[in-house]
Amino acid sequence: MKKSIVGKKIGMTQLFDERGNVVPVTVVEAGPCVVVMKKTKENDGYEAVQLGFGDIKVQRLNKPMQGHFKKAEVGTKRTLREFKGLDFDSLNVGDLIKADAFAAGDLVDVTGTSKGKGWAGTVKRWGFAKLKVSHGTGPVGRHPGSLGANSDPSRVFKGKKLSGHMGNERVTVKNLSVIKVDAENNLIAVKGAVPGPKGGIVLISSSVSA
Repeated sequence: MKKSIVGKKIGMTQLFDERGNVVPVTVVEAGPCVVVMKKTKENDGYEAVQLGFGDIKVQRLNKPMQGHFKKAEVGTKRTLREFKGLDFDSLNVGDLIKADAFAAGDLVDVTGTSKGKGWAGTVKRWGFAKLKVSHGTGPVGRHPGSLGANSDPSRVFKGKKLSGHMGNERVTVKNLSVIKVDAENNLIAVKGAVPGPKGGIVLISSSVSA
């Protein structure tokens, strides 16, 4: 059955395996998450479990959110996320999901929001080639070049790779290995890098191919 949890990216470090090899890992503070709501086909048109993560003072929430948590009779949470495909029948409102739901060796998909890099040109954003930097090129070495429109259609087609806002997108890295789980401190060490800055919210779910 699929397992999922909400966490906060702590940062990267390294561990050593049984052979003494260095393994780069990202440490995530995973949970504890509380089940705030169960969405059903009868009421919502689909089945999903809503998890809350991270405590927040009640006065920092608006009235609808205060009522939402009061109805569930759980503490107020900073982050809410929905997950489909969990063990819907066995989970009830108020149940806790902790880091020990995962174990070393599990394959997981990690979803987060990538770092925003602001406005970027085509060379940085899309890997366009630059012109030569020798004599005579002029101040156009990093320009995108011709956009390829003739008198017909007399416009630039939508979707063309151009300069623009880079990063700050929802990204999922698949099939990462769980290297270590520290259940006491709610920490999960995942092999490799995951999207987002330190302190960013990430979603960890069992890999589809697992």
